[in-house]
Amino acid sequence: MALGEIARSLDLAKGTTHGILRTLQHVGFVEQDRVSGHYQLGAALQRLGAGHLDVNELRSRSINWADPLAARSGEAVRIGTVFDGKVLVVHHVFRPDDTFQTLDVGTLLPMHATALGKVLIAYRAEGAVPAKELDQLTHRTIHTPQGLADELQRVRDAGWSSEIEEMTFGTASVAAPIRGYGGLVVGAIGINGRVDRICDSHYRPYQRLVTYVREAARAISRDLGAAAR
Repeated sequence: MALGEIARSLDLAKGTTHGILRTLQHVGFVEQDRVSGHYQLGAALQRLGAGHLDVNELRSRSINWADPLAARSGEAVRIGTVFDGKVLVVHHVFRPDDTFQTLDVGTLLPMHATALGKVLIAYRAEGAVPAKELDQLTHRTIHTPQGLADELQRVRDAGWSSEIEEMTFGTASVAAPIRGYGGLVVGAIGINGRVDRICDSHYRPYQRLVTYVREAARAISRDLGAAAR
């Protein structure tokens, strides 16, 4: 489709549509024909769609619960799944205020330094922990294999994960697993915001926010056919 067609079908300005398409091109979800300039689905999206859960289904089942989570928590909500060894953000709800925010859909995040990523690694098969040192993004980033293994065990024991200034100074996040049929973890949902809004003075996430995230994750999991936990 041409840029104008896509913009009209989405009821968006051409400039906004072009920005979204550029992001999707960057991660291989969209390709542009050099001759006609028209856009089509990219190979990366087709490979992702061939997985055990269509990313569109994960997103569509999550939308009804992501908006209420943003409203209850007052924070931005992101839903992610594994793609090419990283967290792919498939849905993003802005924080419900008038501050400037950028859309994260299509963004690839590091697995070891995000709450979403820790959840996704924790419930993968044995051997998911890398055998080498990990990128240290801040002084709080867990960057050793043993440190990550210990953290993932805590995630499995608790049923949720957190990240406090491990990816970006001043921000924190909380996430919980989304399960499909058979209890298989197919994605994660989490909130992201300033440390002082997510955590108390001891750098512990507020329990009410953890509860909100876990309730949203369970609701999406039920919609995807997972048994109640």
